[in-house]
Amino acid sequence: MKSARPRLHWPARIDVFAAMDAPSRLHEIHPIAEDKRRAVLDALARIEREHDVRVVYACESGSRGWGFSSPDSDYDARFVYVHRQPWYLSVNERTGPGEPQRDVIELPIEADLDVAGWDLRKALRLVSKSNPTLLEWLRSPIVYRQDLPMAAELHRLAERFYSPVAAWHHYLSLARGTFRSHLGGDSIRTKKYLYVLRPVLACQWIEREDSAPPMAFELLLDRLLPDGPVREAIEELLVRKRRSAEIEAGPRVPALSDFLAAQLERMQAQPPQLKPGQGRGDELDEFFRAALQQDG
Repeated sequence: MKSARPRLHWPARIDVFAAMDAPSRLHEIHPIAEDKRRAVLDALARIEREHDVRVVYACESGSRGWGFSSPDSDYDARFVYVHRQPWYLSVNERTGPGEPQRDVIELPIEADLDVAGWDLRKALRLVSKSNPTLLEWLRSPIVYRQDLPMAAELHRLAERFYSPVAAWHHYLSLARGTFRSHLGGDSIRTKKYLYVLRPVLACQWIEREDSAPPMAFELLLDRLLPDGPVREAIEELLVRKRRSAEIEAGPRVPALSDFLAAQLERMQAQPPQLKPGQGRGDELDEFFRAALQQDG
């Protein structure tokens, strides 16, 4: 017998302003200005009205979610939404003759505000593939809004389908590409060091822990590099990044470059033995159908 699932009703919604209620350290590391938070919430409300959808989860992605934003960093709000049931059951596409229904909603980028989201069915397909980007959204320390029952189920499914081997190769590819392209000179953009450090530490987390790596960079650091010369060099880098413009560059940091080169060489030479995801497709179907149920 299948385990009972809570009915997910269309009107249910709980707004959460995690960035504003979190402890001071979280707000300092992941700063969200009040006017930008309000602008994101207004944009989400406008999207719901204009597209007749329900936003079930919305968070901050990018450098503000990772925890090493500059004062001029963009706000990258990302969300998951669901249409009403008839939208998924129509015979003719509604976006134009011969045009498929889109499963993405993107607002024009205005100044430093970037708001974009994925339809729930698309999101669940990505859950089935253990998509690292979506998993990071669900682990963001900055949550603008969420429907708690649906968000909890999305988290549960993401954990079921989480594939350590897929995630490890994803982060290794990110680290290798950025290392080759941006860390070879004497002058290196501060953000590029961090764009290699984060995926390298994510790989280390995957090798050592049973759970998916956290999005917040400080959690990776506290777990994997609690002290030592590399941690000290990273802390100095973070101070510069959080105070300077996105484009700032600085001299090569031998402690960081040597650490990253050694870790990448080790991982390429001896890939770990990791497991794939364990989820079943019918779990996703069951959740998706429940999400489309409406009050009678």
